[in-house]
Amino acid sequence: MVAVKLENLEKTYPNGVHAVKGVDLEIHRGDFFGLLGPNGAGKTTIIGIINSLVRKTAGKVFISKHDIDFNQNEAKSLLGIVPQEINLGMFERAIDIVVNQAGFYGLDSKAAFRNAEKYLKVLQLWGKRNEITRNYSGGMKRRLMIARALVHEPDILILDEPTAGVDIEVRYLIWEFLKELNKAGKTIILTSHYLEEIEHLCNKLAILNDGKIVKHGTVKSIINKLQTETFIMDLLTEVKSSKKLAAYKNVSLIDSKTIEITITKNECIGDIISSLSADGLKIKSMRNKVNRLEELFLQLTKKSGASS
Repeated sequence: MVAVKLENLEKTYPNGVHAVKGVDLEIHRGDFFGLLGPNGAGKTTIIGIINSLVRKTAGKVFISKHDIDFNQNEAKSLLGIVPQEINLGMFERAIDIVVNQAGFYGLDSKAAFRNAEKYLKVLQLWGKRNEITRNYSGGMKRRLMIARALVHEPDILILDEPTAGVDIEVRYLIWEFLKELNKAGKTIILTSHYLEEIEHLCNKLAILNDGKIVKHGTVKSIINKLQTETFIMDLLTEVKSSKKLAAYKNVSLIDSKTIEITITKNECIGDIISSLSADGLKIKSMRNKVNRLEELFLQLTKKSGASS
């Protein structure tokens, strides 16, 4: 069954910016669906249209069976939204924020408090429920916004860059919570410009660029398009000559303590690291040379250009 359906969706802002350009998309119940793309790709605009906070220029949006043009209230009741920007009342207590949100959806006080307790506990905020949110850290505010979005038990949870600005520990806490929520049957839509986040969480994916979908399908099938990946290795040991690396066709010397390694999807970076270590090169740290999303875009663009 379809959870969200977009038909020829268009959005042009009054200043002339054409943010969404004929997007067609179906997201099914139970999906953990990723909308991936760089800043300005149209992700947040699409979320705003689905939630009826942004007026579309043309096209159709269905939430379950509800057309938002005719059944907006019914459609919105099925959604829980976690926006990109933090929009909490800074002088409100966390428990009040979540309970009051439940009231907007018609829950009585008993059910509202029960659900608030449930989500504040699982998101590790119950002990701070009586604190005003001004005293919360950035990660705590993000988790509170998720609790607020879920308190009325919506069918569909939509998160716009939910881990922006949070530390690694909180990011993983949020990730694990969302994975469990999806396993329990919740349809989740996640926007991100981090390929790693989409890879870790989602089963399906649409890649947006310049207001259009450039690729969609399963995460596995799309990630397999990433033919090569380049890493920068910082060394503990010094390499004085590139001749030492001559045996490695995919390794090049940047400077005496930095090397670059390019691997294909059929190669294992661990094997190369083990060989280098056996040859006396001790690796201090490793990082991607470029954002993997940029690399994927580049490869998709090359293929598109070659076929046109």
